[in-house]
Amino acid sequence: MKLSPPTPILRTFDEAESKAFYVDFLGFRVDWTHRFDDGAPLYMQVSRGDCVLHLSEHHGDCCPGAALRIAVGDLDALHAELSAKAYAFARPAIEAMPWGTRDMGVHDPFGNRLVFTTAICT
Repeated sequence: MKLSPPTPILRTFDEAESKAFYVDFLGFRVDWTHRFDDGAPLYMQVSRGDCVLHLSEHHGDCCPGAALRIAVGDLDALHAELSAKAYAFARPAIEAMPWGTRDMGVHDPFGNRLVFTTAICT
């Protein structure tokens, strides 16, 4: 039996803020959106490369405050890309971690934490 990688669901509260953070700042693209009707909460999939996330305004799907670790091939390039955007609510920095990775953490507007990480080459 083969298992596929999980698709994390992150709690969000506002479509415009979600898109400003995940699309405009982090460079994800919106793959699809869904609402049961015009007044219903938004559920959408965003992706960047092989990284796929589901963002949900539905209170029963998940709780805000999740943390994800996302492996990145070139953390320095991602850091430079994000720094050049001068996003008003985040100034991520790269840290060398004692367990042998370099990490760049960033919080979304809803309390979720994304940690972009790469192994330190020795």
